Amino acid sequence: MLDDHLLFREGLSRLLEGEPAFCIVANCESVEEALSTMDREPVDLVLLDYDLGKQHGLTFVEHAKQRGFNARILMVTAGMSDANTLTALESGTSGIFLKHNPPGQLVEAIHQVMEGKTWIDPRSAHSLAAMASGKPGESRGGMPLSERESAVLKGVFEGFTNKELAFQLGCSESSVKWVMQQLFQRTGARTRSQLVRIALERRAEEWLSDRIPAT
Repeated sequence: MLDDHLLFREGLSRLLEGEPAFCIVANCESVEEALSTMDREPVDLVLLDYDLGKQHGLTFVEHAKQRGFNARILMVTAGMSDANTLTALESGTSGIFLKHNPPGQLVEAIHQVMEGKTWIDPRSAHSLAAMASGKPGESRGGMPLSERESAVLKGVFEGFTNKELAFQLGCSESSVKWVMQQLFQRTGARTRSQLVRIALERRAEEWLSDRIPAT
């Protein structure tokens, strides 16, 4: 766990120590301390705050990648901008969890991340889904989306199952599965988590190209 607030670290440690599936390796307040710990101890998951006072969590992510650490990273933060959320997910973090959510939901998020899934807080997912799906019929980033595909992709970002999506869209579950298969084929994704990442990466490329003048 990497967070610059001691009280939060201690409280979260007590919560997670009550879960038989979890073992707390270390509580760290700085990027350097966390990296040093991971050099010595095997770590499966890092709970990482974005705002670390004089540092920020993405610095840790960058250095962890450079050292070849394979631990999953779940951002546990009070809040992040859409741009920073995009950067975090593109950098390989497994999700964003906002601190205002119930503790039990964090336990659920950890389990999902350890299963290889991506966890995105619903508040973050709503704005990211709009960024990733774009307007129906647009051909941007090599990923033109129909209205139905945009709606399904938005639902994937917000964590809905195929059955829930079918209910929301007023169609059959087999129809949702077919659209999902189309999205997988067009992006090369094999899982929902990969689909989320690819959609974000392509949207981020557009965001950058719109802001960097051609030379």
